Amino acid sequence: MNHIMSINTFQFDFKDLKLDSSMIEEVLGYNEDDAREFVISLIDEILTESELISDIKAQYTVFDDILFDNSSSSVTVNKLTFNVQKIIFTQLKKSESIALFLCTAGAEIGIRSRRAMQERDFLRGYIYDVVGSNIVEAAADLMQAELGKSMLGSGKMITNRYSPGYCGWDVGEQHRLFDLLPDNYCDVRLTESALMDPEKSISGIIGIGKSVKNNPYTCRMCNQKDCVYRSIREREKH
Repeated sequence: MNHIMSINTFQFDFKDLKLDSSMIEEVLGYNEDDAREFVISLIDEILTESELISDIKAQYTVFDDILFDNSSSSVTVNKLTFNVQKIIFTQLKKSESIALFLCTAGAEIGIRSRRAMQERDFLRGYIYDVVGSNIVEAAADLMQAELGKSMLGSGKMITNRYSPGYCGWDVGEQHRLFDLLPDNYCDVRLTESALMDPEKSISGIIGIGKSVKNNPYTCRMCNQKDCVYRSIREREKH
């Protein structure tokens, strides 16, 4: 028997994300003397286009059948075990329930990024890629905020969100996460190599309980430099 507390679905409007060109420009790393006007113009064009082509969705499912194993730094959800490793385990271990989530920006922005790359318009392709990543992370922020608000009435809090592939958590365990969710959940499917389609999608885990906290990401404990959570931490600082 699956112990599922709730399934929640969100469809976000692009305007809800509050993305602007300065956020994208910061990721790109352009300075005043780097043909900045052209880059900003291109970013603005792609952001305007993205408002029309994005299909932004998020879903989470809350499970209360969970077990924690300190010796292996693993969490078991509905009898499926995730070896989340020490950093994530430390954040989750006081949870009373677990939310598994998926968010997606939709397929089109990834398609346009690949097409631009194939046409050797590498800057445009890269900006599509960066905008797509920012869309899905901003959607996950909104989804996470909604989850947090829904728990306030019961006196519970939530942890940060964590995804397979980060903080030492094997990306291959994405398959186990998808095994716990209905087929075509959030209109996202998983390939054999544990990549999501649409590619601008993220999945992960959030802890829920009266004794958990939403802490700054513990980047100083991790050597992974190209990490989305390091970027989130920097964004929160600003």
